[in-house]
Amino acid sequence: MSNEKDMSYRGPRETIFEMSSAGLQTGFAPRCDVELVDPSAIFGALARKEDAVLPEVSEVQIMRHYNHLASMNFGVDSGMYPLGSCTMKYNPRINEDVARLSGFTGLHPLQPDSMAQGALELMYDLQHDLCEISGFAAATLQPAAGAHGEYTALATFRAAHIAKGNPRKKVIIPDTAHGTNPASVAMCGYEVVSIPSNEKGLVDLEALRAALDEDVAAFMLTNPNTVGMYEPNIVEITKAVHAVGAYAYCDGANLNAILGVNRPGDVGFDALHINTHKTFSTPHGTGGPGAGPVCVTEDLASFLPGPLVVKNEDGAFELHTPENSLGRVRSFMGNFGVLVRAYAYIKALGAEGIRAAGEQAVLSANYLRVKLQDTYDVAYDRICMHEFVLSGARQRHEHDVKTLDIAKRLLDYGFHPPTIYFPLLVDEAMMIEPTETESKESLDAFVDAMVAIAHEIETDPSLAQHAPRLTPVKRLDEALAARNPDIAWKEQVIQ
Repeated sequence: MSNEKDMSYRGPRETIFEMSSAGLQTGFAPRCDVELVDPSAIFGALARKEDAVLPEVSEVQIMRHYNHLASMNFGVDSGMYPLGSCTMKYNPRINEDVARLSGFTGLHPLQPDSMAQGALELMYDLQHDLCEISGFAAATLQPAAGAHGEYTALATFRAAHIAKGNPRKKVIIPDTAHGTNPASVAMCGYEVVSIPSNEKGLVDLEALRAALDEDVAAFMLTNPNTVGMYEPNIVEITKAVHAVGAYAYCDGANLNAILGVNRPGDVGFDALHINTHKTFSTPHGTGGPGAGPVCVTEDLASFLPGPLVVKNEDGAFELHTPENSLGRVRSFMGNFGVLVRAYAYIKALGAEGIRAAGEQAVLSANYLRVKLQDTYDVAYDRICMHEFVLSGARQRHEHDVKTLDIAKRLLDYGFHPPTIYFPLLVDEAMMIEPTETESKESLDAFVDAMVAIAHEIETDPSLAQHAPRLTPVKRLDEALAARNPDIAWKEQVIQ
């Protein structure tokens, strides 16, 4: 690992306003031949009283300025991003090329089916592929994200229960569930019932059986769970849920770990949502376009939101709404461009490649776990799946260095921090997911950085306590920054 003086970031320079010089412009336009209108005549009191303060800069300055700002950002294209439970992995550029084909980008969602056969065939094939990978009978591509997929699966359960004459009242969730599960349950109108995990970070079977009754609509389980463990008693769990007439839901946030090895539909789950950004390499939504397809059993297929893509006897494809459909959950067919990217990834890898991706993700996580187990405390000291949880409790108790400090110091070493303080049941948690896209050299560099930080904590804790030291922006008062953000430039008048 390089020493600190060798580590550097390109820091901030002048703002674009400070670069401004009167008379500079980015191009030349013909003189306006339209009569100017007084804005106050249109907007009245809402009209601007003074001209907007806009920078006057050249095109070259603009390009260099924003390229510089881009160089200060960190993302999966910049370096390793071991964000546990979120899966920030490299997105192959061929996916972008396929999504930008004119035959896809030129489509309008209101075109008749006969003029969109290629797109419909792609979605039909993707529905089939997702069902084949997950072990289910039918799929909807409408949901726009993971939490939206959770809600859609629960709404499908609710529609099925109503059809049976009893909507039921409760949904059971273990404390190792994905963090969005309780919100999805509440949004669907159910009561959240939480059950504790056992000392191994797995479902406590006795606690589950005690909570199950005929008021329970479903049991939601992230499997593998958010501490990186696969439930070995999963068949027994789903049988117990079915015994009281409830449905078993699998949160597919961690499907990446079991690709080609284990199918949730084969072990008794009734529904699964899939995060395409976590498993099938689409860009992370971050509040923008995403996709969270939902797969279900044959018994639930008729309740899915419509329309679905079906294939007629003559080989043509069309949109079809199932008989008992709960209705739409998204306009049109969801975010089509994102689905195209997932389709491209699946077809590029094929069955063998899909399995290899899952196996590599698990191997990488266990490699890091073993490499770091002597330096930090491992929350659950056993073979994990695609992610694992470290604890910084030792560093805090012995040197007053918090997990937050360790995360900030990692920025100085050129790594994005892992997820911290989640899951909540682990003290000073650091949740690490290397994904399948990182090389051994990259993993070793991350280990070196984590070990170096641990040694710094023992010799000079202040290095971590006051980190980051080398980033363009140093440590902020995050509460103050959230409540009173400084987002507008103000000209400084020098007396």
